[in-house]
Amino acid sequence: MMAALDLLGQRWTLRVIWELQQRPAGFRELRRRADAVSSSVLADRLRRLVEAGIIATEPDGRYSLTELGQGLGPALKPLETWAERWAATHPATGDGG
Repeated sequence: MMAALDLLGQRWTLRVIWELQQRPAGFRELRRRADAVSSSVLADRLRRLVEAGIIATEPDGRYSLTELGQGLGPALKPLETWAERWAATHPATGDGG
């Protein structure tokens, strides 16, 4: 269990999973949707998530959530709710953090 938590706790991992909840995406689209993630970090996270069985590479090269990855959706919903409340009370600083 700890290995799974370690993977999910790595920077950008949850963002990649979050973005793939909407629809499958290729590397460039994911990078664009995930704002400031570097190419090397995104490639590393995608590789680790594929190895863990959370995402899969489709025949056309796009990434999508596996059934296991889709199971994270209910766990992410409370984070989305919290983030929306937080965003409503904290104006964007424009500095990415």
